[in-house]
Amino acid sequence: MPTQRIEALNQPAQRALIILVSLALLTTAIKIFLATRLELYSDEIFYWQSWQFPAFAYSDLPFMAALLAGTGAELLGHHAIAVRAIFLVMGCSVPMLVYWLARPLTSQQQALTSAVLTFCLPMAAFLGLLAVPDVPLIFWGLLFIGSLERATRKGQWRWWLFAGLTAALGLSTHYRFSLYVLAALIFMLLSRSHWHYWRSGRLWLAGVIAATGLYPALSFNLVHDLSGLDYHLLSRHPWQFQIEGLLHPFIQATIVTPLMYALLWFTLWQLLQKARAGDTRAGLFAAFAATNLGVYLLLAPWSDTTRTTLHWPLSGYVPLLVFAPLALSSVKTWLNARWQPQRGRRIVRVIPLTGLVGTLLLFIGIGSQGFNQQLQALIGTGVLSNKMAGWQPLTEHVGTLQRTQGLPSDTLIVSDNYYTSAQIAFALPAARAFTIDQDKTIRDGRYAQYAIWQKDEAGLRQLEGEQALFITEDSTLDINEKLAVMDRACSLFEELTLLNQLFLYQGDKIFSFYLGRNIQAGAGDSGTDCPKPSHLWLDQPEDDAVISGQQAVSGWATNTNMGVGSIRILLNGNVVGETQRSIARNDVVDIRGAHDDPGAPNLGFEFVLDTSQFANGRYQLALEVVSGAGERQRGALRQITITNP
Repeated sequence: MPTQRIEALNQPAQRALIILVSLALLTTAIKIFLATRLELYSDEIFYWQSWQFPAFAYSDLPFMAALLAGTGAELLGHHAIAVRAIFLVMGCSVPMLVYWLARPLTSQQQALTSAVLTFCLPMAAFLGLLAVPDVPLIFWGLLFIGSLERATRKGQWRWWLFAGLTAALGLSTHYRFSLYVLAALIFMLLSRSHWHYWRSGRLWLAGVIAATGLYPALSFNLVHDLSGLDYHLLSRHPWQFQIEGLLHPFIQATIVTPLMYALLWFTLWQLLQKARAGDTRAGLFAAFAATNLGVYLLLAPWSDTTRTTLHWPLSGYVPLLVFAPLALSSVKTWLNARWQPQRGRRIVRVIPLTGLVGTLLLFIGIGSQGFNQQLQALIGTGVLSNKMAGWQPLTEHVGTLQRTQGLPSDTLIVSDNYYTSAQIAFALPAARAFTIDQDKTIRDGRYAQYAIWQKDEAGLRQLEGEQALFITEDSTLDINEKLAVMDRACSLFEELTLLNQLFLYQGDKIFSFYLGRNIQAGAGDSGTDCPKPSHLWLDQPEDDAVISGQQAVSGWATNTNMGVGSIRILLNGNVVGETQRSIARNDVVDIRGAHDDPGAPNLGFEFVLDTSQFANGRYQLALEVVSGAGERQRGALRQITITNP
């Protein structure tokens, strides 16, 4: 009987262990596959590039992400999975760290269940696929929480020292790790039973060790006019009320999955109740969860809503997984009191199951970028993200241009987008990559970094007289942004000539390539020969128009310097007609100041589209203008519906 009872008691734990191992193997396999398939994301490639200029800190972050990305590439080669390798190991260890946190405080079954629930929290299960700071941030954060928990429970020197060390490593990862330290201080100040540690050298030694993690960020900011702090605390945030910030809980519920989101908040509520009753372990975990979740929740209406409503609160959810099984048991007990036990068990199981579905959808969504070409045949253009796709064809095209144009392997390559220049530097180590990006570098807090590296426009002008391959990613630019880019580029070079263009994924990703001759030390005039983009407009049909039979497609196009060679009409990215400008549009000449267009005043066009040649349905109508310089430019998008008898 005793033996049978022990086996019966261990059976749920065994089942949890089998589920844990199965999910760990499955998600690890998915991560490895996608990490191999997906090209490097913009942040990933920047961290790799940062490690080519080793430093304690960079303009947006301390050194940790750059160190891990660069070390992976140095050890395993110039491949995407090599950059991600160390992050992958850290991310895959998170469930084990959750088990390590939970085991001293809960039963073995509950600790295993906590680890299983990590895979039901989509953002936590996803950790490690990308080489981003959140991975070491969570990794060091969990080690810090576990060390502090053991230090305050056992009082041993080794745990206090380990807590200080992991805090220092966390502070060397991201400014956001300061919330972990703040949570620890709140706990130590509010927990009366732990006040005696303030008189102990252990706590103060741990604090001194932790403070060393502040050195990288502080040293950078003191030398570079507080640019890092300015970015994170001031310039990236509007600091004025935004109504969309009130959507923070709903967005988080969608990302976390609604039932898991409700469970984690219920878990936090339970921990706070236990802490009020004197449970210091509950108080410690509540402090870490409430600090991270509360700060982002309260600041959401005034802060950068594009980021704080996504992955930042993850630091608050993960510690709650330790006590989430107890919360699930409470939910089950409450349901059993109202319904049959079998129904209650089924409902409780739905909570983690929906989280698993969310994890699967997240992997599918991110992984789709590795199959853009194949998926476009099913879902069409303009749907899939391509931030992690198209970089290999780009760098292959650059290599082809180097050969056909007789450019050396150490070609000077200049881009309008720092992502592009970093991708080229990664794929073509011999090339000298620069950027004149003044938009994304400022938005991402990296403008100062490129200036420090002298990889910006000022650094380029020191190479007076050299020629370069200039690249623009047109698919990320609207007409005004492209005009501003070309003005800067044409003032940088004495002569700028269009070479060709690269259209990827049916025009979802477009690059233009120019040969720039004779870099000028001082800002010059963009000149009349500058290959600037065209302005184009579609008068009819209107957006969301329902058309049939013979439909006139009319509008205008102008290019002040180069003129317009032809205008193509596209349906769902496919050319279905071509026309010329032949209609006088003096109104456009006056309004757009197009007197210097070689075709003025005949800037208008009209093409009759026979809609009976196409199946009934919804289409995307667009124009493609070919300038006098040969540059293709797409725009004037309209959604139309063809309805023929």
